[in-house]
Amino acid sequence: MAGLELLSDQGYRLDGRKPSELRKIQARMGVFAQADGSAYIEQGNTKALAVVYGPHEVRGSRNKTLHDRAVINCQYSMATFSTAERKRRPHGDRKSSEMSLHLKQTFEAAILTQLYPRSQIDIYVKILQSDGGNYSACVNAATLAVIDAGIPMRDYVCACSAGFVEDTPLVDLCHAEESGSGTALALALLPRGGQIALLQMDARLHQDHLDPLMEAAMTACRSLGQVLDGVVRQHLQEVSVLTGE
Repeated sequence: MAGLELLSDQGYRLDGRKPSELRKIQARMGVFAQADGSAYIEQGNTKALAVVYGPHEVRGSRNKTLHDRAVINCQYSMATFSTAERKRRPHGDRKSSEMSLHLKQTFEAAILTQLYPRSQIDIYVKILQSDGGNYSACVNAATLAVIDAGIPMRDYVCACSAGFVEDTPLVDLCHAEESGSGTALALALLPRGGQIALLQMDARLHQDHLDPLMEAAMTACRSLGQVLDGVVRQHLQEVSVLTGE
C-alpha cells in the first residue's frame, strides 16, 4: 500500500471516518422464509448473508452426536463475484475451512447448546461482497440469524476488526486498511459480560500495543452490540405489526 495515506494529518481515514468510528451498518432479519433463521448485513462495502437451520436431528455419522449438548456446524463461503479477483473459490479450500472453524468456535461459546442434546444447529454464511472485516460481518450476520431462528444465546456475539496505523488504533478495518496496517486482529465479544468468544491475530504485535488495540476493539464490539440490538427490536416491531399483536 505504498503511497496510500491510511491516516491523514487531521486524523481521518481513507473513507473519512475517525479512528474509533464504525462503518455504516445496515441489516435485515428474516430474509429467507424457507430457513429457520436468516439475516443480511452490510458493514460499509462488506456484505454478508447468514442462514440457520435447526435445532434438528444430527445428520450423517452418528459419531458426531453429543449426548449433553447440540453440535454446531458452520460453513463459510465467498461468492465468486465478491472481490475484484474473479478466481474460482472451491468449497472447502483452506481459508474457508479455517473461517468455518473460527465461526464454529465463536458460536459454541455463545449458543446455549446444552438445551438441545443430541441435536445439530447449522449456520451457513456467505460473503456477497468483500471489503475487509469478513469474519466480523459473518459473525454479526449469523448472530442475527440465530436470534431469528429463536435459538437462545448467552448474549449477542459482536465481532470487529482493529489494527494499528502510525501508533493509532483503528477499528472496523476496510480492505485497504487490513492490507496496509501490518498488524490486525479480529475480536468476537459477548458485550454484557465482556467474555471473549474468539481472538484472532495474523501477525506479531508488540506487547505495548496489545492493550490499546484490544480496548479499541472491545469498545467497538459494544457499540456494535447496541446496533444489533436496535435491528432485533426493529424486526420484532415489524413482525408484531404484521401479526396484529
